[in-house]
Amino acid sequence: MGRDSYLAVIFICLVSISRISGQSCEGKCGGKLESCSCHATCISLKNCCEDYGEYCVNVTPYSGSIFGGTDFVVLKATFNESSQIICRFNDEIKTVGYVDTDSRGHCISPLLYETGFVPLQISTDNGTTFSRHGAWLSVHPGKLDPSFKATIINATQWQYYGTPKVGGPLDMTWNTSQVRAEKVNIELWGYMEKGDPYSESWQGKWEYLYSLGRDQPNSGAFRFVPKTAGKPFSDWEVGCLRISPSTHPDGTWNVQAVWTDDHALAWHLEDKFRQDSAVWALDKCKAWDQLEETLPDFLSEIIDCPCTLAQARADTGRFHTDYGCDIEKGSVCTYHPGSVHCVRAIQASPKFAAGQQCCYDHTGAQVLTDDSIGGSTPDRAHDWGSPPFVKPPRVPGFSHWVYDVLSFYYCCLWSDNCHYYFKRRPSSDCRTYQAPKAGVVFGDPHFITFDGVSYSFNGKGEYTIMVSESKELTIQGRTEDKKFRGSHMVKATKLSAVAMREGTSDIIEVRLGNPQDHLQVLQNQTSLSFSEQSWMDLKGVFVFSPNPTNVTVMFPSGAGVELRLRGGTMTTTVLLPEVFKDITGGLLGKMNGDPKDDLVTSDGQTESDQGNAEGLFNFGASWAILNESTLFTYDSERLLNSYLHAPKHDASFRPVFSIPEDPNDPLDSQASELCSGEGSLYDTLMARSLEMGNATRVSFQSHMSVVEDLEPVVSCGWLSPPTNGKKEGTRYLQGAVVKLSCDSGYVLWGSEEHTCLGTGQWSGETTTCVAGMDHLSPKRPSPGYHLLGSVSCCILWGSNTKLYPVTSGTIPQLYRSPFLLQSLPYVLPLWQLYGTCTAGEQSALDYSPIPNQPQLVLAREHVETWHVQQIEPSPRDVHSVCHQALTSLPLVADLLYATVCTHYWKSL
Repeated sequence: MGRDSYLAVIFICLVSISRISGQSCEGKCGGKLESCSCHATCISLKNCCEDYGEYCVNVTPYSGSIFGGTDFVVLKATFNESSQIICRFNDEIKTVGYVDTDSRGHCISPLLYETGFVPLQISTDNGTTFSRHGAWLSVHPGKLDPSFKATIINATQWQYYGTPKVGGPLDMTWNTSQVRAEKVNIELWGYMEKGDPYSESWQGKWEYLYSLGRDQPNSGAFRFVPKTAGKPFSDWEVGCLRISPSTHPDGTWNVQAVWTDDHALAWHLEDKFRQDSAVWALDKCKAWDQLEETLPDFLSEIIDCPCTLAQARADTGRFHTDYGCDIEKGSVCTYHPGSVHCVRAIQASPKFAAGQQCCYDHTGAQVLTDDSIGGSTPDRAHDWGSPPFVKPPRVPGFSHWVYDVLSFYYCCLWSDNCHYYFKRRPSSDCRTYQAPKAGVVFGDPHFITFDGVSYSFNGKGEYTIMVSESKELTIQGRTEDKKFRGSHMVKATKLSAVAMREGTSDIIEVRLGNPQDHLQVLQNQTSLSFSEQSWMDLKGVFVFSPNPTNVTVMFPSGAGVELRLRGGTMTTTVLLPEVFKDITGGLLGKMNGDPKDDLVTSDGQTESDQGNAEGLFNFGASWAILNESTLFTYDSERLLNSYLHAPKHDASFRPVFSIPEDPNDPLDSQASELCSGEGSLYDTLMARSLEMGNATRVSFQSHMSVVEDLEPVVSCGWLSPPTNGKKEGTRYLQGAVVKLSCDSGYVLWGSEEHTCLGTGQWSGETTTCVAGMDHLSPKRPSPGYHLLGSVSCCILWGSNTKLYPVTSGTIPQLYRSPFLLQSLPYVLPLWQLYGTCTAGEQSALDYSPIPNQPQLVLAREHVETWHVQQIEPSPRDVHSVCHQALTSLPLVADLLYATVCTHYWKSL
């Protein structure tokens, strides 16, 4: 009997025994049977059914690109040469697998239109039955490790190909081990969305277009000189290149392959693009602008940007680093020049699935598109997609390319017409942004509530850290005894696990690993591995873990939970947006800005004495959870005995509330030098560990930094430069100063400098630049001079001791004020011409105070030429508002400003 046949017989026997005893996991993965378990916890509890590993499978790698083509191995399950493997994803998409020489089963991942875990089923009888079950993680291409992608060399050349002075051969490379073949095909695939936007007919699709090379050696490199594509291929403007075994016909779906990143296909566009790329792109830009005019407005429902880089990085429940502009990775911001870091709103907008992007410069100020091409831009389609994915505009990455990225190429990169783009994608400033509130649990556990109340609670058990019934968010914490050198137990506890859920989301639990040098993350009681991916899209929740000691959990409500491992203990920070105001309870208190009602027990009693250790202990004990509401996993004898089958609050455990200082204790003096902040001295002396005390100190300081970063700031909003002028300054927060000036040939009227006030308003008066004034100065009108041009308006001001009423009979047109104001000590009266030079229109001037002089603004009356014959004009039949005003009031014109258009004084 051969080896494969022998293994097959063993497997059949095991299955038969399991079925006879009713203990088979076939079709029951995740369940708990009468005498054994098919649940993931069965491994640690050692009560798995015999065939658990055969039917409830794990795979490696467990993740790959959304484009598909990843070859992965099915672990532990038994296969043989006759196995005809078919792998089914999401109950519908099938790919052909195979058995290798080591009798291991393999699957090939498919091209998908969604990210996150998708159900995996495996058949060994060519698709007749699917008895093995697992899961596959589909990953957004922007979040995939570059080593799993083909690389286009000099991406700028690829995406500007065909524009002036950009041409030549293009190069790409790949890891040859990712394609199991000696010869490969190089294929172009394109993405397009068709149908009426926001209708049932709206669909996105990938399609094979053509091959650039066939039967190429799998050398890991390919070079080609692009040729323009004819119709209909040139209609596809975004796509990828795929490298796949040449044993498959061109365009075969879902075979082992490696893909490039999606990119703008400038290099294959039609001849018209290469003949004049700017004209071609402008036509496309205008067509996109017209399309946007017909689509619904999404800007009103997206979240506003944080005001500062510090806020953006601290608000981890609602914003996450944009992988295309990351300060931690060198700030390579291709689409946002001048920015050093960008973040994206984690959640797509509720109705239109739109996204928000916020970018910041090296000073930490937000960059706005009104000031820079590299500014923040909203997105009609969120780059990361949004559940339930699959259809536009929710298709991860691809919908964003169609509606937000290609248009940027049309209007900004391939032509100089960004005003079209920024009209439709204006930056969101931060005037309506409200920073979240932070509460924290750290050390031996010390608590700082959302409203800033500090206390310690050293109970042992499982408790409600925070709950909001109306938002259906629950966060629970588990504490355990502290163990230190020599496994010595001390009368103190530490936070060892946190479990949380919002609505019907997956339950996420983060707990101290074994050994306690890392954090373990569980999804619905199943351990998650972050060895391949740091970001996971799960049901109703996102989880990010860039390293084994750092986990962030993000919920649709905007709530975020940060968990950090320091000194063998967990620090848990909860961030809640303003929508949670007045609707929270638990150990982190009621978030409403009033610290007096933070220490309220689960039955509504208030502990008013924050210095009463016994009272605080009883307050904390009141928030013990029930088995009926627990979110925790109990997958060991210790957890079963100490928590599930024991009181949720261990009343027999009495902590030491305070430690008297001992001047003879050498640790006391060391601790006094090291420790500062909440709880660090207590933790050092209780644990007899400077490391523990230092970890508490660092956690406290870190929390205070977050609180400081999230302090509200006042924004006055973007300030525009005057028409025919410019400005200096692009910061718009309280205290910022913006200076305005005029172009040559124009003179500034109003304030040259504006300061952002604490009221959210700009100081000063409206600033305008008036034409034709740069070469003029006040002149004394004297006989023999006349004014060329047309009078638009006049402003009279002077100093007398009376108020002279001006009636409609005296002044035909009056603007705003009925009086010629006189209030200052006598000075030589001044008469000024001011306004615009368009004849026949009513003047529309605002009342603009002139420093130290009262004034009256009168409406325009057209006159071609006005002659000045003497200093004190006598009544004349001249159709001039200004002349009538002078002749009807006891004023003497002493100075005359020629200020309007081409008006000037000229000697006869």
